[in-house]
Amino acid sequence: MRMTSVKEKLPPIGTLGPAIALVLACVFFASQNERFMSAGNFSLILQQVMVVGVIAIGQTLIILTAGIDLSCGMVMALGGIVMTKFAADFGLPAPLAILCGIGVTTLFGLVNGLLVTRIKLPPFIVTLGTLNIAFAITQLYSNAQTVTDLPPLMTDLGSTFKLGDTAIAYGSVLMLALYLCMWFYLRETAAGRHVYAVGNNPEATRLTGIPTERVLLGVYVMAGVFYGIASLLSVARTGVGDPNAGQTENLDAITAVVLGGTSLFGGRGVILGTLVGAIIVGVLRNGLTLMGVQSVYQVLITGILVILAVTIDQLSRKGAR
Repeated sequence: MRMTSVKEKLPPIGTLGPAIALVLACVFFASQNERFMSAGNFSLILQQVMVVGVIAIGQTLIILTAGIDLSCGMVMALGGIVMTKFAADFGLPAPLAILCGIGVTTLFGLVNGLLVTRIKLPPFIVTLGTLNIAFAITQLYSNAQTVTDLPPLMTDLGSTFKLGDTAIAYGSVLMLALYLCMWFYLRETAAGRHVYAVGNNPEATRLTGIPTERVLLGVYVMAGVFYGIASLLSVARTGVGDPNAGQTENLDAITAVVLGGTSLFGGRGVILGTLVGAIIVGVLRNGLTLMGVQSVYQVLITGILVILAVTIDQLSRKGAR
């Protein structure tokens, strides 16, 4: 019997690549600034990426099915405005107001899913349209004004607890817990494996008896739920309902997914890779800030990394043929 080669025993580069990139980035920034490697700084990085990190969970589900969601950031912002205005202006109990905000983001996910599955519109066009709709509703409903005087329950996830001498935000813990839950769902359940199957080959998946349209619709609805949770984390982190939130989170979430090794062509990726991708973005921005680099160069470097990640994905797909 042929002995298994060392190459076959190793995880695929799409899995190892993001982790290697994260380690290299940490080593580089640690050599540039001694404050970078402190536990407090790493906790700060997790706080900075927790909103985008949760949005990126929903984005990963959609990209695994060979789709994309450009509306995620603005839908998140709308959810935050709905829940904060319902609590501050209408006096709804905080749990009910939060559920209303998550309900709105879930509704947008349902609309996106129905347009993609029933009318067969391209996800790019659908979500580009709902991006603008969500932005307009957010500005109109809030009168472009920040919502303040929120009940404490809405900001609790932004508070911290001590682990040794390090302050850790409850929202960061929630983000990590959500990633572990989705890792289990995608890896260990039939429904999770169906998501990969639809992304790999929807027609072949349909012929095996799997309801591909139902899977796709469920993916968009689940993504909407995650955008709602991200709304709550955004409100908790800032302490206000901000109508101008979410304007770059869609691209940041896609960046995290791509850097995490999920293929834009669908059917391939690991949800924990997305977490690593989100942390890579946070590490880059944090490290460059500590080095005194202007924010415009941070955006430039992030853009270059995205192009490199997609190029590697494309070349690996060609090599697999």
